[in-house]
Amino acid sequence: MPARRPAAATAAGKVLGVIGAFTTDADALTLSAIARRAGLALSTAHRVVAEAVAWGALERGTDGRYRIGLRLYEVGALAPRGVALRDAAMPFMEDLYEVTHEVVQLAVREGVELVFIERLAGRTSVGVHTRVGLRFPLPASGAGLVLLAFAPNDVQEAVLAGPFERFTDKTLTDPVRLRAILAEARRQEIAVSDGQVTLDSLSVGAPVRDASGTVVAAVSVVVHAGSVDPAFLAPLVRTAARGISRSLAGPSALREATAYQTSSRARRESS
Repeated sequence: MPARRPAAATAAGKVLGVIGAFTTDADALTLSAIARRAGLALSTAHRVVAEAVAWGALERGTDGRYRIGLRLYEVGALAPRGVALRDAAMPFMEDLYEVTHEVVQLAVREGVELVFIERLAGRTSVGVHTRVGLRFPLPASGAGLVLLAFAPNDVQEAVLAGPFERFTDKTLTDPVRLRAILAEARRQEIAVSDGQVTLDSLSVGAPVRDASGTVVAAVSVVVHAGSVDPAFLAPLVRTAARGISRSLAGPSALREATAYQTSSRARRESS
């Protein structure tokens, strides 16, 4: 995905422009590449980058290219939709992986895209075009369809207005059909994406809710297309999503989730 450029008129805008130059597809950049992607003069980029390196937001490698620094990662870990959500989700994602031995993913919505914040996979799992930190169009995946189905109306209308990124011949690009699928996802609290990202993959997603009942994330499993009936996967994914939701609901629910995690691990170790 292309870098998003904030307004660079202010000092803060210039710093954010430099940080925003890095993406999952461009995680190591030269100074000139940073300047170009941030829309800054080379001299300005040089000064801002030097300050970012001194603070720890960026690091310079032996190859002369810059990468996101550890201190920025530490600050980012404070985001409630990041580490805290992953910590609540991990026991249930691990159980879902143990049952399926397929790709299990956790995603949140950011504007009209989703961002994957956790992923589990094995050597025999289907190959997917996702990784932690990757932004992805909402309509294409099972997790994205769930997040779009429960998104505010203005977000839904913005996505439905297009354009749609087409990955395969099965990628959804018809707004009318997509509306019907989103309505069904809201009724069933499950969404299926069959061959939309790659023809050999099928994903099933379910919503994760916070204590107020608001959908804050989606958990999904991705399998080889044709290997498993989605109707078999749906209750497994729903169970994982509801477990994560209970963990987010409050201290008593979190204690229940911790006990569930302990008993689940004991079952696995004894099997």
